[in-house]
Amino acid sequence: MRVAIAGAGKVGRAIARELVGNGHQVLLIDRDAELARPGIVEGAETLMADACEVSALDEAHLSHCQVVVAATGDDKVNLVVSLLAKTEYGVPRVVARVNHPKNEWMFDESWGVDVAVSTPRMLSALVEEAVSVGDLVRLFTFRQGDANLVEITLSADSPVVGQRVGDQTWPSDTALVAIVRGPRVIAPSPDDPLDKGDELLFVAAPDREPDLQRLLGHA
Repeated sequence: MRVAIAGAGKVGRAIARELVGNGHQVLLIDRDAELARPGIVEGAETLMADACEVSALDEAHLSHCQVVVAATGDDKVNLVVSLLAKTEYGVPRVVARVNHPKNEWMFDESWGVDVAVSTPRMLSALVEEAVSVGDLVRLFTFRQGDANLVEITLSADSPVVGQRVGDQTWPSDTALVAIVRGPRVIAPSPDDPLDKGDELLFVAAPDREPDLQRLLGHA
């Protein structure tokens, strides 16, 4: 898979290292000559250019990329890059970094964004996930599919504790994707029991989250 990353700061370089390590072709784009120097991330290509300019994206052969990541520290730049990637080059998957939570509402399909990643929101969700028992926590939003990744840690008095996964009738438009039990990650099967302290991960439509809370929360 070929991935172009606009922004070769700490975030962009970290993403590039991870993707290169997973065997993907990566191009880092930055207008700062120091950040776009060859070899700044071993195994990744670099291009010194302004990612908001069509000529630069032509040079980057963006139409040959399967994914574009807008990872700069400027929300305006990330929105412009996303819109150009989607509308001018037809990139199948556009991921954009949200730096300021007040701007998050703009990062949607109208700006070409398939997935918006808000660092402040993710951090706050992880804090909630760490301390909340019996309450549904939204971890991530899939913009393209209008669904969320949500988590709930089963309390001792949850109605489903002691029952099997297969005994449950989950709300429509929800899917149990994993059970985290201590150090183990379990791909759920109908015979798996549900125990107190289990972290259940669901992909769910937003309007089904209250149903999940009622089903799995405190008795």
